[in-house]
Order: sequence, then C-alpha cells, then structure tokens
Amino acid sequence: MTNARVDEAKDKMHKVVVHLQDQFGAVRTGRATPALVEKLRVDYYGSEVPLQQLAGFSVPEARVLVVAPYDKGALKAIEKAIQASDLGVNPSNDGAVIRLTFPELTTDRRKELVKVVKKLAEDARVSVRNVRRSIRQELEHQAKDGEISDDELTRIEKELEKLTHEIVAEIDTLVGHKEKELLEV
Repeated sequence: MTNARVDEAKDKMHKVVVHLQDQFGAVRTGRATPALVEKLRVDYYGSEVPLQQLAGFSVPEARVLVVAPYDKGALKAIEKAIQASDLGVNPSNDGAVIRLTFPELTTDRRKELVKVVKKLAEDARVSVRNVRRSIRQELEHQAKDGEISDDELTRIEKELEKLTHEIVAEIDTLVGHKEKELLEV
C-alpha cells in the first residue's frame, strides 16, 4: 500500500515535468514553432476553441510560421486572436493562410525570456515539493494511526526524498537546455 503512495508521487511529479515542458514550448526562442500559437483561444462561432483544433501549422522557414485554417470562415477570428495575444507579431492574411514572421530576438528580450523560464522552473520545483509534502503528511498520519511502522515511514520518506531530488535535477536540466537555446544567437 505504501509503495502505491510512492508511485502516486512519481506520477504526479512526472506530470509537473510534462507541464513544464509544455510551458517551455510556448516560450519563443527566435525560431518559429507551432507550440507558440496552438494553445491560443479563438472565438469560433461563439465558443472558445484552441487554435490547434481549427488549423494546421507549417514552418517553411526558421522564422516563419504558416497557419492554415481548416475552415476559411475562421480566418478572421484566428487573425484577431493572434493580434490580441502577447506574441508581438502581426499576422499577414492572404485569404487562404495566415503567415507569422517572427523578428529576431534582442539580447535584452532573450535575457527577459530566460528569467521567465527560470520562474516557470521554480514554480515546477515548488509543485514537486508540494507533492512530496502532501504524500509525507498522509504517511505520517498513517503512522500515527498505526497503519504503518516508523521504520516503513522512514524508508518511504527516504524514497520520496530521492525521487524529489531526481525530478528537481530533471527540471534543472530542462532549464539549462532552454536557457542555452534562448541565448543562442
């Protein structure tokens, strides 16, 4: 039963890492990528829909992203959503597709994005520690009620601690890669 708690913690911590990777994908690096826009919410016939459900994406050049709507009637709504976003690019609409040309990042903007990435990573580390804390509290409660022994509690706490350190190291590795990618000119 207690190994189930460790597996539960491992699963939750892994979800934190996956979420962080998704967030990192949305941070602009000077290259065009569909991850920058696919989660944008578009007002499509009165309901908010993610852009990835309304259009296909292609990257013909390193800094150009082409958004091809499945329904040409959604073109204006997609264009409006992109303009309202904080991407900092103006969409060009040729009646069939929308082209987004991303400007080169300035050194200052790269440094700001590194700070954003580090903040996201710190939030992920806090989430991992919160998972560890909640599982520990449950286990301590079980030990107090006599459901598990003190030796078992100590063993599981060590496992949780080791798991937490591994996940935090994985987060640190992701941050290092993203930071290198951002600062690469």
